[in-house]
Amino acid sequence: MTNTARTTLHDLADAGVSVWLDDLNRPMISSGELQSYVDRGVLGVTTNPTIFASALAEGDAYSEQVRELAADGADVDDAVFALTTDDVRDACDVLRPVYDRTDGVDGRVSIEVDPGAAKDTERTVQIAQQLWETIDRPNLFIKIPATVEGLPAITQTLASGISVNVTLIFSLDRYRGVMNAYLTGLEQAREQGRDLSAIHSVASFFVSRVDGEIDSRLEEIGTDEALALRGRAGLANARLAYQAFEEVFGTPRWQNLADDGARLQRPLWASTGVKNPDYQDTMYVTGLVAPHTVNTMPGKTLEATVDHAELQGDTVTGTYEEAQQVLDDLERVGVSYAEVVEQLENEGVDKFEKSWSELLGTVQDELDKAEGSK
Repeated sequence: MTNTARTTLHDLADAGVSVWLDDLNRPMISSGELQSYVDRGVLGVTTNPTIFASALAEGDAYSEQVRELAADGADVDDAVFALTTDDVRDACDVLRPVYDRTDGVDGRVSIEVDPGAAKDTERTVQIAQQLWETIDRPNLFIKIPATVEGLPAITQTLASGISVNVTLIFSLDRYRGVMNAYLTGLEQAREQGRDLSAIHSVASFFVSRVDGEIDSRLEEIGTDEALALRGRAGLANARLAYQAFEEVFGTPRWQNLADDGARLQRPLWASTGVKNPDYQDTMYVTGLVAPHTVNTMPGKTLEATVDHAELQGDTVTGTYEEAQQVLDDLERVGVSYAEVVEQLENEGVDKFEKSWSELLGTVQDELDKAEGSK
């Protein structure tokens, strides 16, 4: 039976927060589990190389397709491309009614470019184009990391009419660069005569990883003043990002694009699963409620939100002075914000590259088995 009862996810949507699920695998699609999430109020799906690596390593849901690919002589790169794009295309079809109902704002499914291209602008653009054409669904988002090399790739991809989920954003300076890349992409798209209303984007600002790294540094320092700052940096950083969002999307430059049909690039809160069990498991949900935002949650966080999250309205707007004070206090006790966010970006890219390598290895093993069984 379809569960259409109202949940906390619907309450978040009313507050301006679109809840997306940070997970996807083939059994989830074929069993109707993904549809049940949508019925409960999930409005989108995000994926990444780690999620795909886990999906393909478990069970035999992909075995038949792997055997067919092996019979066709596919190499491992072609096989991974086929397996992942098929899942995302099917998920796009499940989410399509949400996309239609929300005029393209939600109902989105994200797939990431090969993380090995994170430092290669032109290759990123080429892969984005290939993914967009292969999946061939209007509610697709191409995920591009917000590296220095990724920024021009984001602009070029948007300018060609492809919707982009910018990922792995940790620093406020880089986030401003991401918003500039978005506006520049829209301006170039307009020069090419494209329909700006058809180009969408979100900017994925990571939250819990900031606390994870900063908390460990605070514990090394060990003073009462340092320890009192644990668990505060992630929310503060994200709230200041929202302040930057309000500023940039309140400028004449943006208004000029909006007058021609452009859509907001919404902030997306990513990495919202709590890493420290001492913290409230919904803190990165209830603490980041604001209009025009997305919160992408792993299943565990989503279930906790539905079960016991206590919403308190907008918890972001108007908190900027307090948030800035947290970052100032961190610097005063000896934690370098610039050093932390640079480290987190590098680790983020490395983590996804490692997951991608594991994914390739898993699929290669399956291809070898299929070859051996002929």
